[in-house]
Amino acid sequence: MQLNRRKFLATSAAVLGCPKASLAAPLVLRAAPVTAQILPEGDGTTQMLGFNGATPGPELRYRQGDTLDVRFENAIDQGSALHWHGIRIDNAMDGVPGLTQPMVGPGTGFDYHFTLPDAGTYWYHSHNRSWEQVARGLYGPLIIEEQHPPKVDHDITVIIDDWRIERTGEMIEDFGNRHDFSHAGRLGTYAKVIPSVSTVRRGDRVRLRLINVATARVFPLEISGIEGKVVALDGMPLAAVQAMGPLMLAPAQRMDIIADVSDTVAFVFPTPQEPYEMGQIAVIGYNPEPSTSDITPLPKARVNQPAATPDRSITLALQGGAMGGQHGGDDIWSLNGVSGMTDAPWQRFALGETVRLTLDNQTAFPHGIHLHGHHFHEVHTDGSLGPLRDTTFLQRREVRDILCVFGNPGKWLLHCHMLDHQASGMKTWIEVG
Repeated sequence: MQLNRRKFLATSAAVLGCPKASLAAPLVLRAAPVTAQILPEGDGTTQMLGFNGATPGPELRYRQGDTLDVRFENAIDQGSALHWHGIRIDNAMDGVPGLTQPMVGPGTGFDYHFTLPDAGTYWYHSHNRSWEQVARGLYGPLIIEEQHPPKVDHDITVIIDDWRIERTGEMIEDFGNRHDFSHAGRLGTYAKVIPSVSTVRRGDRVRLRLINVATARVFPLEISGIEGKVVALDGMPLAAVQAMGPLMLAPAQRMDIIADVSDTVAFVFPTPQEPYEMGQIAVIGYNPEPSTSDITPLPKARVNQPAATPDRSITLALQGGAMGGQHGGDDIWSLNGVSGMTDAPWQRFALGETVRLTLDNQTAFPHGIHLHGHHFHEVHTDGSLGPLRDTTFLQRREVRDILCVFGNPGKWLLHCHMLDHQASGMKTWIEVG
Protein backbone atom coordinates (compact mmCIF):
# COMPACT_ATOMS: atom_id res chain seq x y z
CA MET A 1 0.00 0.00 0.00
CA GLN A 2 1.33 3.43 -0.91
CA LEU A 3 1.44 6.05 1.82
CA ASN A 4 -0.49 9.11 0.70
CA ARG A 5 -2.84 11.66 2.16
CA ARG A 6 -5.93 10.03 0.66
CA LYS A 7 -5.22 6.90 2.70
CA PHE A 8 -3.54 8.47 5.73
CA LEU A 9 -4.96 11.03 8.12
CA ALA A 10 -3.33 14.45 8.35
CA THR A 11 -0.17 14.43 10.43
CA SER A 12 0.75 16.86 13.18
CA ALA A 13 3.87 18.62 14.38
CA ALA A 14 2.96 17.68 17.94
CA VAL A 15 5.33 15.26 19.66
CA LEU A 16 4.85 12.87 22.55
CA GLY A 17 7.81 12.07 24.76
CA CYS A 18 8.64 8.61 26.09
CA PRO A 19 8.45 8.58 29.89
CA LYS A 20 11.70 7.78 31.68
CA ALA A 21 11.74 4.87 34.10
CA SER A 22 13.23 4.95 37.54
CA LEU A 23 15.75 2.13 37.56
CA ALA A 24 15.39 1.10 41.18
CA ALA A 25 15.94 -2.67 41.26
CA PRO A 26 13.85 -4.43 40.34
CA LEU A 27 11.95 -2.17 38.00
CA VAL A 28 8.37 -3.30 37.33
CA LEU A 29 6.98 -3.18 33.78
CA ARG A 30 3.25 -3.79 33.94
CA ALA A 31 1.40 -4.54 30.71
CA ALA A 32 -2.20 -3.29 30.86
CA PRO A 33 -4.84 -1.48 28.77
CA VAL A 34 -4.18 2.24 28.30
CA THR A 35 -5.86 5.20 26.62
CA ALA A 36 -3.41 6.88 24.23
CA GLN A 37 -3.38 10.21 22.40
CA ILE A 38 -2.14 8.91 19.05
CA LEU A 39 -3.87 11.64 17.00
CA PRO A 40 -3.09 15.33 17.70
CA GLU A 41 -4.24 16.81 20.99
CA GLY A 42 -7.95 17.61 20.85
CA ASP A 43 -8.74 14.74 18.49
CA GLY A 44 -10.03 11.35 19.58
CA THR A 45 -8.09 8.96 21.79
CA THR A 46 -7.27 5.31 21.11
CA GLN A 47 -7.72 2.29 23.35
CA MET A 48 -4.33 0.54 23.33
CA LEU A 49 -2.06 -1.63 25.43
CA GLY A 50 0.98 -0.22 27.18
CA PHE A 51 3.49 -0.49 29.99
CA ASN A 52 3.11 1.41 33.26
CA GLY A 53 0.17 3.37 31.93
CA ALA A 54 1.62 4.56 28.62
CA THR A 55 2.52 3.55 25.11
CA PRO A 56 5.35 3.59 24.20
CA GLY A 57 6.44 2.09 27.50
CA PRO A 58 9.03 3.87 29.65
CA GLU A 59 12.47 4.45 28.22
CA LEU A 60 14.92 2.19 30.05
CA ARG A 61 18.40 3.73 30.08
CA TYR A 62 21.50 2.00 31.40
CA ARG A 63 25.28 2.10 31.02
CA GLN A 64 27.20 -0.65 29.19
CA GLY A 65 28.02 -3.44 31.63
CA ASP A 66 25.09 -2.66 33.95
CA THR A 67 22.63 -5.33 35.04
CA LEU A 68 18.99 -5.09 33.96
CA ASP A 69 16.60 -6.26 36.67
CA VAL A 70 12.96 -6.10 35.57
CA ARG A 71 9.80 -7.69 36.91
CA PHE A 72 7.27 -8.13 34.09
CA GLU A 73 3.66 -8.17 35.27
CA ASN A 74 0.95 -9.22 32.85
CA ALA A 75 -2.36 -7.43 33.41
CA ILE A 76 -3.82 -8.02 29.93
CA ASP A 77 -6.19 -10.84 28.98
CA GLN A 78 -3.67 -12.80 26.87
CA GLY A 79 -0.41 -14.56 27.58
CA SER A 80 2.68 -12.49 26.89
CA ALA A 81 6.45 -12.14 27.45
CA LEU A 82 9.16 -9.52 26.94
CA HIS A 83 11.79 -9.84 24.22
CA TRP A 84 14.84 -7.58 24.54
CA HIS A 85 15.45 -6.93 20.87
CA GLY A 86 19.09 -6.92 19.72
CA ILE A 87 20.70 -7.63 23.10
CA ARG A 88 23.20 -10.52 23.20
CA ILE A 89 21.96 -11.89 26.51
CA ASP A 90 21.56 -15.21 28.30
CA ASN A 91 19.22 -17.44 26.33
CA ALA A 92 16.84 -17.94 29.26
CA MET A 93 16.18 -14.17 29.30
CA ASP A 94 15.37 -13.78 25.57
CA GLY A 95 11.60 -13.74 26.09
CA VAL A 96 10.27 -16.30 23.59
CA PRO A 97 7.47 -18.38 25.15
CA GLY A 98 7.81 -22.08 24.44
CA LEU A 99 11.46 -21.76 23.40
CA THR A 100 13.33 -19.88 26.14
CA GLN A 101 10.71 -19.47 28.89
CA PRO A 102 7.13 -20.35 29.88
CA MET A 103 4.26 -18.16 28.75
CA VAL A 104 3.47 -15.38 31.22
CA GLY A 105 -0.25 -15.83 31.70
CA PRO A 106 -2.76 -13.12 32.66
CA GLY A 107 -2.32 -12.10 36.26
CA THR A 108 1.18 -13.59 36.54
CA GLY A 109 4.73 -12.30 36.14
CA PHE A 110 8.30 -13.13 35.16
CA ASP A 111 11.66 -11.81 36.35
CA TYR A 112 14.29 -10.74 33.79
CA HIS A 113 17.83 -10.34 35.06
CA PHE A 114 20.89 -10.05 32.79
CA THR A 115 24.03 -8.09 32.04
CA LEU A 116 24.03 -5.57 29.19
CA PRO A 117 27.16 -6.34 27.14
CA ASP A 118 26.76 -3.86 24.28
CA ALA A 119 26.20 -0.12 24.15
CA GLY A 120 23.64 0.98 21.61
CA THR A 121 20.00 1.59 20.72
CA TYR A 122 17.67 -1.33 21.42
CA TRP A 123 14.04 -1.90 22.37
CA TYR A 124 11.74 -4.27 24.20
CA HIS A 125 8.41 -5.66 23.01
CA SER A 126 5.89 -8.42 23.48
CA HIS A 127 6.78 -11.74 21.88
CA ASN A 128 3.42 -13.50 22.02
CA ARG A 129 0.77 -12.66 19.45
CA SER A 130 3.21 -9.88 18.62
CA TRP A 131 1.41 -9.09 15.36
CA GLU A 132 -1.41 -7.85 17.63
CA GLN A 133 0.22 -6.97 20.95
CA VAL A 134 3.00 -4.86 19.42
CA ALA A 135 0.50 -3.16 17.11
CA ARG A 136 -1.61 -2.36 20.18
CA GLY A 137 1.39 -0.69 21.86
CA LEU A 138 3.36 -3.22 23.92
CA TYR A 139 6.85 -1.88 23.28
CA GLY A 140 9.38 0.63 24.58
CA PRO A 141 12.97 1.84 24.04
CA LEU A 142 16.02 0.32 25.73
CA ILE A 143 19.09 2.58 25.58
CA ILE A 144 22.54 1.36 26.62
CA GLU A 145 25.02 4.25 26.90
CA GLU A 146 28.73 3.82 26.19
CA GLN A 147 31.15 3.93 29.11
CA HIS A 148 32.36 7.21 27.59
CA PRO A 149 29.51 8.55 25.42
CA PRO A 150 30.17 11.11 22.70
CA LYS A 151 29.56 14.68 23.81
CA VAL A 152 26.18 15.94 22.59
CA ASP A 153 23.72 18.54 23.83
CA HIS A 154 20.75 16.18 23.55
CA ASP A 155 20.53 12.37 23.35
CA ILE A 156 17.11 11.89 21.72
CA THR A 157 15.16 8.67 21.24
CA VAL A 158 12.83 8.81 18.22
CA ILE A 159 10.11 6.15 18.02
CA ILE A 160 8.65 5.68 14.51
CA ASP A 161 5.34 3.87 14.18
CA ASP A 162 2.08 3.62 12.30
CA TRP A 163 -1.37 2.69 13.58
CA ARG A 164 -4.45 1.35 11.82
CA ILE A 165 -7.06 3.67 13.31
CA GLU A 166 -10.17 5.57 12.24
CA ARG A 167 -10.27 9.37 11.97
CA THR A 168 -12.02 9.30 15.37
CA GLY A 169 -8.99 7.58 16.90
CA GLU A 170 -10.77 4.25 17.27
CA MET A 171 -8.59 1.19 16.64
CA ILE A 172 -9.54 -0.81 13.56
CA GLU A 173 -10.01 -4.28 15.04
CA ASP A 174 -9.05 -6.48 12.09
CA PHE A 175 -5.97 -8.13 13.58
CA GLY A 176 -4.87 -11.40 12.04
CA ASN A 177 -6.82 -11.11 8.81
CA ARG A 178 -5.67 -13.30 5.95
CA HIS A 179 -4.94 -10.40 3.59
CA ASP A 180 -2.42 -8.86 6.02
CA PHE A 181 -0.89 -12.26 6.71
CA SER A 182 -0.44 -13.10 3.02
CA HIS A 183 0.55 -9.65 1.71
CA ALA A 184 2.64 -6.82 3.21
CA GLY A 185 1.37 -7.10 6.79
CA ARG A 186 -0.67 -4.71 8.91
CA LEU A 187 0.03 -1.29 7.40
CA GLY A 188 -1.35 1.63 9.36
CA THR A 189 -3.58 4.53 8.38
CA TYR A 190 -1.69 7.10 10.44
CA ALA A 191 2.03 7.50 11.14
CA LYS A 192 4.16 9.79 13.26
CA VAL A 193 7.43 10.04 15.15
CA ILE A 194 7.61 10.25 18.95
CA PRO A 195 10.82 12.06 19.99
CA SER A 196 11.86 12.05 23.64
CA VAL A 197 12.39 15.85 23.60
CA SER A 198 10.26 18.53 21.97
CA THR A 199 12.74 21.42 21.55
CA VAL A 200 16.41 22.00 20.77
CA ARG A 201 18.52 25.07 20.04
CA ARG A 202 20.01 26.10 16.72
CA GLY A 203 23.65 25.00 16.89
CA ASP A 204 23.02 22.09 19.28
CA ARG A 205 24.74 18.80 18.58
CA VAL A 206 22.23 15.97 18.94
CA ARG A 207 22.26 12.21 18.90
CA LEU A 208 19.10 10.82 17.29
CA ARG A 209 18.29 7.20 18.10
CA LEU A 210 15.72 6.11 15.49
CA ILE A 211 13.68 2.97 16.23
CA ASN A 212 11.13 1.55 13.78
CA VAL A 213 8.62 -0.26 16.01
CA ALA A 214 5.98 -0.79 13.31
CA THR A 215 4.82 -4.35 12.72
CA ALA A 216 5.09 -4.09 8.93
CA ARG A 217 5.80 -0.57 7.64
CA VAL A 218 9.16 0.09 5.98
CA PHE A 219 9.97 3.77 6.51
CA PRO A 220 12.02 5.67 3.97
CA LEU A 221 12.95 8.83 5.82
CA GLU A 222 14.29 12.30 5.19
CA ILE A 223 15.35 14.48 8.11
CA SER A 224 15.71 18.21 7.49
CA GLY A 225 17.20 20.83 9.79
CA ILE A 226 20.33 18.87 10.69
CA GLU A 227 23.71 18.10 9.17
CA GLY A 228 25.53 15.05 10.42
CA LYS A 229 26.53 11.41 10.09
CA VAL A 230 25.12 7.94 10.67
CA VAL A 231 27.21 6.37 13.45
CA ALA A 232 25.44 3.08 14.29
CA LEU A 233 22.94 0.54 12.89
CA ASP A 234 20.93 -1.88 15.03
CA GLY A 235 22.92 -0.80 18.07
CA MET A 236 26.30 -1.64 16.52
CA PRO A 237 28.76 1.22 15.82
CA LEU A 238 29.95 1.70 12.26
CA ALA A 239 33.68 1.37 11.61
CA ALA A 240 33.49 4.66 9.67
CA VAL A 241 30.72 7.24 9.93
CA GLN A 242 28.44 7.49 6.90
CA ALA A 243 26.72 10.37 5.14
CA MET A 244 23.04 10.64 5.99
CA GLY A 245 21.55 10.73 2.49
CA PRO A 246 18.14 9.05 1.98
CA LEU A 247 17.47 6.80 4.98
CA MET A 248 15.40 3.65 5.31
CA LEU A 249 14.39 1.58 8.32
CA ALA A 250 12.61 -1.76 8.09
CA PRO A 251 10.54 -2.97 11.05
CA ALA A 252 12.74 -3.50 14.15
CA GLN A 253 15.79 -1.76 12.64
CA ARG A 254 17.50 1.13 14.42
CA MET A 255 19.85 3.92 13.37
CA ASP A 256 21.95 6.36 15.39
CA ILE A 257 22.76 9.77 13.91
CA ILE A 258 24.97 12.48 15.40
CA ALA A 259 24.27 15.85 13.83
CA ASP A 260 24.26 19.60 14.31
CA VAL A 261 20.95 21.49 14.32
CA SER A 262 20.53 24.27 11.77
CA ASP A 263 16.72 24.63 11.76
CA THR A 264 13.51 22.93 12.85
CA VAL A 265 14.15 19.17 12.77
CA ALA A 266 11.45 17.65 10.55
CA PHE A 267 10.93 13.94 9.90
CA VAL A 268 9.48 13.39 6.45
CA PHE A 269 8.21 10.25 4.76
CA PRO A 270 8.75 10.87 1.02
CA THR A 271 5.88 9.62 -1.16
CA PRO A 272 5.15 9.80 -4.91
CA GLN A 273 2.30 12.23 -4.20
CA GLU A 274 3.80 14.71 -1.72
CA PRO A 275 6.05 14.68 1.34
CA TYR A 276 4.32 13.33 4.44
CA GLU A 277 5.64 15.03 7.57
CA MET A 278 5.52 12.70 10.58
CA GLY A 279 6.59 15.23 13.19
CA GLN A 280 9.09 17.86 14.27
CA ILE A 281 11.46 18.88 17.00
CA ALA A 282 11.10 22.63 17.35
CA VAL A 283 14.05 25.04 17.50
CA ILE A 284 14.00 27.64 20.27
CA GLY A 285 17.00 29.90 20.73
CA TYR A 286 20.68 29.53 19.88
CA ASN A 287 23.52 27.52 21.37
CA PRO A 288 26.17 30.14 22.28
CA GLU A 289 28.98 27.57 22.04
CA PRO A 290 28.15 25.11 19.26
CA SER A 291 30.43 22.13 18.79
CA THR A 292 32.96 22.46 15.96
CA SER A 293 34.67 19.07 16.35
CA ASP A 294 34.40 16.34 13.72
CA ILE A 295 31.83 13.59 14.15
CA THR A 296 33.91 10.46 14.70
CA PRO A 297 33.08 6.73 15.06
CA LEU A 298 31.70 5.37 18.32
CA PRO A 299 33.84 2.94 20.34
CA LYS A 300 34.15 -0.45 18.62
CA ALA A 301 31.78 -3.21 19.65
CA ARG A 302 33.23 -6.14 21.57
CA VAL A 303 32.14 -8.88 19.20
CA ASN A 304 33.76 -12.04 17.89
CA GLN A 305 35.44 -11.62 14.51
CA PRO A 306 34.41 -14.07 11.76
CA ALA A 307 36.88 -16.65 10.49
CA ALA A 308 38.58 -15.81 7.19
CA THR A 309 36.90 -18.86 5.67
CA PRO A 310 33.40 -19.74 6.92
CA ASP A 311 33.01 -23.10 8.61
CA ARG A 312 29.75 -23.61 6.72
CA SER A 313 27.65 -22.05 3.97
CA ILE A 314 23.86 -22.55 4.09
CA THR A 315 20.93 -21.24 2.05
CA LEU A 316 17.61 -20.19 3.58
CA ALA A 317 14.82 -19.69 1.03
CA LEU A 318 11.98 -17.31 1.93
CA GLN A 319 8.85 -18.68 0.27
CA GLY A 320 5.09 -18.32 0.01
CA GLY A 321 2.67 -15.46 0.39
CA ALA A 322 0.27 -14.03 -2.15
CA MET A 323 1.63 -14.45 -5.69
CA GLY A 324 4.40 -16.56 -4.19
CA GLY A 325 3.63 -19.80 -5.98
CA GLN A 326 3.80 -23.27 -4.49
CA HIS A 327 5.92 -24.06 -1.47
CA GLY A 328 6.22 -27.00 0.86
CA GLY A 329 4.94 -25.37 4.03
CA ASP A 330 1.54 -25.92 5.60
CA ASP A 331 0.95 -22.20 6.25
CA ILE A 332 1.05 -19.00 4.17
CA TRP A 333 4.83 -18.54 4.40
CA SER A 334 7.73 -20.95 4.76
CA LEU A 335 11.49 -21.13 5.16
CA ASN A 336 13.05 -23.84 2.99
CA GLY A 337 9.59 -25.32 2.55
CA VAL A 338 8.79 -25.55 6.27
CA SER A 339 6.25 -23.30 8.00
CA GLY A 340 6.66 -22.32 11.61
CA MET A 341 8.38 -23.96 14.54
CA THR A 342 9.46 -27.59 14.53
CA ASP A 343 10.45 -29.92 17.35
CA ALA A 344 14.06 -30.04 16.16
CA PRO A 345 16.07 -26.91 15.31
CA TRP A 346 16.53 -25.95 11.66
CA GLN A 347 20.30 -25.99 12.26
CA ARG A 348 22.70 -26.73 15.09
CA PHE A 349 25.92 -24.71 15.28
CA ALA A 350 29.02 -25.26 17.36
CA LEU A 351 29.87 -22.44 19.73
CA GLY A 352 32.07 -19.96 17.85
CA GLU A 353 31.27 -21.36 14.40
CA THR A 354 31.37 -18.89 11.49
CA VAL A 355 28.51 -19.42 9.03
CA ARG A 356 27.75 -17.76 5.71
CA LEU A 357 23.98 -17.75 5.31
CA THR A 358 22.42 -16.96 1.94
CA LEU A 359 18.95 -15.45 2.31
CA ASP A 360 17.00 -15.99 -0.91
CA ASN A 361 13.73 -14.04 -0.99
CA GLN A 362 11.65 -15.95 -3.52
CA THR A 363 8.46 -14.08 -2.60
CA ALA A 364 6.66 -11.08 -4.05
CA PHE A 365 7.05 -9.06 -0.83
CA PRO A 366 9.89 -7.59 1.24
CA HIS A 367 10.98 -9.15 4.52
CA GLY A 368 13.07 -8.09 7.50
CA ILE A 369 14.87 -11.15 8.85
CA HIS A 370 15.81 -10.98 12.54
CA LEU A 371 18.17 -13.33 14.38
CA HIS A 372 17.86 -13.43 18.16
CA GLY A 373 20.88 -13.30 20.43
CA HIS A 374 23.42 -12.39 17.74
CA HIS A 375 24.59 -9.76 15.28
CA PHE A 376 25.85 -10.58 11.81
CA HIS A 377 27.63 -8.85 8.95
CA GLU A 378 25.76 -8.12 5.76
CA VAL A 379 28.04 -9.19 2.89
CA HIS A 380 28.43 -6.77 -0.02
CA THR A 381 28.25 -7.98 -3.61
CA ASP A 382 32.04 -7.58 -3.91
CA GLY A 383 32.51 -9.94 -0.96
CA SER A 384 33.49 -7.28 1.57
CA LEU A 385 31.79 -7.20 4.95
CA GLY A 386 29.14 -4.61 5.58
CA PRO A 387 27.88 -3.33 8.92
CA LEU A 388 26.77 -5.51 11.79
CA ARG A 389 22.99 -5.91 12.01
CA ASP A 390 20.46 -8.00 13.90
CA THR A 391 17.75 -7.43 11.28
CA THR A 392 18.44 -7.42 7.54
CA PHE A 393 15.96 -6.14 4.96
CA LEU A 394 15.40 -7.92 1.65
CA GLN A 395 13.32 -6.51 -1.17
CA ARG A 396 11.13 -8.86 -3.20
CA ARG A 397 13.21 -11.45 -5.12
CA GLU A 398 16.42 -10.16 -3.50
CA VAL A 399 19.26 -12.44 -2.41
CA ARG A 400 21.72 -11.44 0.32
CA ASP A 401 24.51 -13.20 2.18
CA ILE A 402 25.10 -12.60 5.87
CA LEU A 403 28.08 -13.79 7.92
CA CYS A 404 27.51 -14.71 11.54
CA VAL A 405 29.72 -15.94 14.36
CA PHE A 406 27.43 -18.06 16.53
CA GLY A 407 29.00 -17.14 19.83
CA ASN A 408 25.97 -17.14 22.14
CA PRO A 409 24.81 -20.58 23.35
CA GLY A 410 21.16 -21.57 23.46
CA LYS A 411 17.98 -21.83 21.41
CA TRP A 412 17.46 -18.76 19.23
CA LEU A 413 14.56 -17.65 17.06
CA LEU A 414 15.10 -16.67 13.41
CA HIS A 415 12.11 -14.98 11.80
CA CYS A 416 10.63 -12.23 9.66
CA HIS A 417 9.95 -9.07 11.66
CA MET A 418 7.02 -8.22 9.46
CA LEU A 419 5.12 -9.74 12.36
CA ASP A 420 2.13 -10.96 10.35
CA HIS A 421 4.57 -13.01 8.26
CA GLN A 422 6.11 -14.49 11.41
CA ALA A 423 2.63 -15.42 12.67
CA SER A 424 1.79 -17.24 9.44
CA GLY A 425 4.86 -19.39 8.96
CA MET A 426 8.05 -17.35 8.41
CA LYS A 427 9.94 -18.39 11.52
CA THR A 428 12.27 -21.14 12.67
CA TRP A 429 14.90 -21.71 15.35
CA ILE A 430 18.52 -22.68 15.71
CA GLU A 431 20.57 -24.15 18.53
CA VAL A 432 24.09 -23.01 19.39
CA GLY A 433 26.54 -24.94 21.56
